[in-house]
Amino acid sequence: MATNTKASACITTAKLEKFLPNKVEKIIVNNVLLELANVLNKIYPYADIDYPDLSLKKPQKNFFKSVKFGNNVLIGNKVKIGSNTIIGSNTIIEHDVKIGNNCVIGSNVIIKNTVIGNKVMIQDNCKIGQKGFGFIPLKNKNIKFPHIGMVLIEDDVEIASACTIDRGSLDNTVIGKNSYLDNQVHVAHNVKIGSNCMIAGQVGFAGSSKIGNHVSIGGQAGVSGHLKIGNNVKIGGGSGVVKDINEGETVMGYPAVPLKEFLKKNKKKYE
Repeated sequence: MATNTKASACITTAKLEKFLPNKVEKIIVNNVLLELANVLNKIYPYADIDYPDLSLKKPQKNFFKSVKFGNNVLIGNKVKIGSNTIIGSNTIIEHDVKIGNNCVIGSNVIIKNTVIGNKVMIQDNCKIGQKGFGFIPLKNKNIKFPHIGMVLIEDDVEIASACTIDRGSLDNTVIGKNSYLDNQVHVAHNVKIGSNCMIAGQVGFAGSSKIGNHVSIGGQAGVSGHLKIGNNVKIGGGSGVVKDINEGETVMGYPAVPLKEFLKKNKKKYE
């Protein structure tokens, strides 16, 4: 909460400065996101472009004695890979990525800006840790928002083929323990998925939404940005979630509503 911030200074607007403690130095601007992007570009001058890693080389067996590599694998500087991990052919692991023990990384996978726990399985053709889709629309030009966050994948996660998981912008994107993502799931920047979640194929999460624990989502559902989905929620396939969902609810439809309400509205279709 802004009222409890411990920051020394804060970029804000004239309308919002009243919510900050008196001790905080207020930097008053017209467009907070634009000025924040300008500040980040000065601190991280290359963060608005997803540059390829030019340090990539074939892995040296002396550094990865207990790791098995397929053909044509490329590894960047300062990559760490745990014991008994298998890396499939044509996979690229860019600089500073960390992968835990007993992981299986498929073929044609690209991983950057990511920390992976133990016993994680990532199937073929996944793209993890690239810059997210963040723009500030202005009258004459769209300004790209810098991305400096990471992707954190916790233990025992399984990510099926052709999933895309974006790195965080300011925060991190997180996939919680023992969660399973089916094929072609897209996870946008700053999304946090809890533990023991089951996400079916072609589900899409917009940026900065928070998904609780033990959440099940059917195929081709979409979750809008900056939402909070409670624990033990079930979302039917093809649903469009446009508002927060309380703990334990089951919802379906577009826009997603409680299941009983959905069935009542569509009673004739199911008779």
